[in-house]
Amino acid sequence: MPKRQDIQTILVIGSGPITIGQAAEFDYAGTQACLSLKEEGYQVILVNSNPATIMTDRQIADKVYMEPLTLEFVSKIIRKERPDALLPTLGGQVGLNLAVQLHRQGVLDQYGVELLGTKLASIEQAEDRQLFRQLM
Repeated sequence: MPKRQDIQTILVIGSGPITIGQAAEFDYAGTQACLSLKEEGYQVILVNSNPATIMTDRQIADKVYMEPLTLEFVSKIIRKERPDALLPTLGGQVGLNLAVQLHRQGVLDQYGVELLGTKLASIEQAEDRQLFRQLM
């Protein structure tokens, strides 16, 4: 896939603190994704509430925010940094939930942030039992 010239800065949502059954895979995938995006020339901004992860190493992303993974804090980061795109899937369930909240609150539209990866409609279908039942 060729590099998109219309995107310069990407905000990556990390997975936060380690929980049983979810941690290492998102940490590893997120680290590799950040490194790959940087290698392609994108500016990478990372938000993660887990200071013990390798993802928050200053060599992994251009800017690192160790903040709570909440609508309030991620909205403030978007307002300050004005990323072109958001990559939430590397944050697991937390990242997906935040992407939906940011969309519903109008933050993504207000600042012109494109959602990368899984489409919002697909996230909502998978998360909403009624929508998922209708899909099946």
